[in-house]
Parts: sequence; structure tokens; C-alpha cells
Amino acid sequence: MAKKVGILFGMEDTFPWAFIDKVNEMGKGEVIAEPVMIDKLEQGADYGYAVIIDRISQDVPFYRAYLKNAAASGTYVINNPFWWSADEKFFNNALMLKLGIPLPKTVLLPSNDRPTNTTETSFRNLKFPHDWDYIFNYIGFPAYMKPHDGGGWRNVYRVEDAEDMWTKLGETEQLVMMLQEEIFFEDYYRVYCLGKKYVHIMPYEPRNEHHLRYATTHKTEGKAREKLLKVIHDYTIKMNEALGYDFNTVEFAVKDGIPYAIDFCNPAPDADRNSVGEENFAWIVEHSAKLAIEKAKEYVPGKPNISWGNFVKDSIK
Repeated sequence: MAKKVGILFGMEDTFPWAFIDKVNEMGKGEVIAEPVMIDKLEQGADYGYAVIIDRISQDVPFYRAYLKNAAASGTYVINNPFWWSADEKFFNNALMLKLGIPLPKTVLLPSNDRPTNTTETSFRNLKFPHDWDYIFNYIGFPAYMKPHDGGGWRNVYRVEDAEDMWTKLGETEQLVMMLQEEIFFEDYYRVYCLGKKYVHIMPYEPRNEHHLRYATTHKTEGKAREKLLKVIHDYTIKMNEALGYDFNTVEFAVKDGIPYAIDFCNPAPDADRNSVGEENFAWIVEHSAKLAIEKAKEYVPGKPNISWGNFVKDSIK
């Protein structure tokens, strides 16, 4: 009996269907792929998927609950919905520092507005005012302000000075924001990482319009480029082994030959043909299908089968 791979997705037009076609081609009848279809969700029920690729549950809590239920029956969910629910960018930064990964200087800011159902007395442990002189001197300006648990470039601000930061912080309401040093880079890369082993390094220009960000080339050349790409490859594997993500992108800003990890929590990264380009699209379709087939062949119904990062595994030894 063929093992079944499902993909859960939203408005995407190109990747999900290409992924399904590629799995059905490479699976040769032993592994088949289809869109996940949900007409009911009974607790503890096994709906028969060996593997599910998750592209949308970050925006739909019902789907996240569906995936956790599937994982309880042994479905290999990419990415781990339990870890994804707990993961935050600020924690990731702290973990990467422990691993020796270069990072921009970063601090966490209290939300501008008090969280719902709190009062002034809810913040007895928060010192007022914060040591803003230290923070501003430590980070410097210009800087970036972004949600500590966000994604998709939502609510990301470039701030020119303290006054600009206060103005933009006032727009963030109850979001908890990070203030991060700007790295003035000479080169920039976005890196796909699948299964914590398949790595694809792409030149990337985040300052371009969205559909033109991959329309750029490497600026570092020769031996320096070879050395840089090796470091980026090794950092990418190390970071995803620590986090446990099977489908992720990592972004590096290169300054003075040092790749600084800028963003590395993208468990449903852009994989649209129209933005990433034909070469990158072909790579992500083929290797995601390859990974899904590998995991489907390992599937045993009812057996716990989900990816945890080294941080969690080392913590419970």
C-alpha cells in the first residue's frame, strides 16, 4: 500500500502543486502526494498521512491543532508544530550566540501598550525607565526594530535615531519588539536548508522589491567566496540542527568577510517560482520532494516520528 504525503497550504500557486507532482513522479507509486483535505478533526484520529508539509499553520490555529493531532499518530510533520509554537526570534538569537554564530547586537523592548487584562501592578519587576542610554549606545543608529516572534517582514522598521524609534514603537501596540544593530553589508545570502542536510545558498538583495530580491549575484569573488560559502554552509547546518527545523531559510549579511546571521526562523519560507526564480524553484521542489519521500519510507503508523533540535534533545538527556 502506498504511503501518503500531504501538503497544507494557503494562497500559494506554484510550489504546492509542483511539489505534489514531483513526489508522485519520484515516489513511483510507493509514495503518493496530495493536498491535505480536512472535513472533521476527531481527537486522536489517524487520517493516514505518513508525512505532512506545513506551509500555513502559522496563520491558522485550527491547522496547527490538526498537525499536532497528526503527530500524535506518527505523522512526520515538517516542520515540528510543537517547536514552531514555542519558537521565538529573540530566543533563537540567544541560542545562536551560545553556538558561536555571529549576530547583530540585539535587545528586547517592552511592548508599547500594556497587554490586555494587565495593569500597572502587573509590571512590578520591570524597571522604569529602562536604561535607554545604554541600549542606544550598545545598538547604535540606524537600527532595525522587529517583532521578537514575527515573520514575513511584517512590522519591521528601520529607525534612524531615538526619536524615530519612539515614534515607530508607538505604532506597534502590544507587540514585543527587538531593537537590532544594522549590519552595513557588502554581500547578502538567503539559504534554503532541508532535512538539516540539504543546503542551497542564494545571493539575495533584501533592499530590492520583493520580486527582484533574488535577481542579484555574488559580490565576493575567488578564494574568499569559496571560503565564505563553506562557512555559510556549515553555519546553516549547525543552526538548523540546534533548532530542529527540516524546512527553513537562513539569511546572512556579510561584513568584512564575516557572515552575520540576520534571520533564521522561517519555517514556511518563500518558495514561489515568480519570486525565487527558476533555478532556485527547481532546487526547492526537487529536494523537498526527496526529503518527504525519505521520511515517508521511514514511517511506521503510531510510532512517534518528529524532529527535535539539539537544544531540546540535549536538555532532556
